[in-house]
Amino acid sequence: MSRLFAGTPFDIPPTCDRCEKLESECQCEPIEPAKEYADPSKQSARVRVDQRKHKRKVTVVAGLSPEKSDLADLLSKLKSACGAGGTIVEDQLELQGDHLQRVKDEMLKIGYRVR
Repeated sequence: MSRLFAGTPFDIPPTCDRCEKLESECQCEPIEPAKEYADPSKQSARVRVDQRKHKRKVTVVAGLSPEKSDLADLLSKLKSACGAGGTIVEDQLELQGDHLQRVKDEMLKIGYRVR
């Protein structure tokens, strides 16, 4: 008995989430494993602050390969560390505001080399 309610009236056999058949009858192909990325310590990034029109400042992280690193996950970590919004534009991460030191510290903590 490996299921929680096995042997009770509440016992419901497990079903596939995609085809909703019993797992023993399911013919779905297995889900692809998550993509593996390169080690952050082997990648270096350039961090700079750009000034846009109306004197708005944007912190830009460039030099990371989108194939070798999970840019969306990194952007999420940097946004939460800085408390700012951001986006990915042409393989560069852009954070709203001047967060140069915070971004450098957070990237070093994650393991990236920063210039």
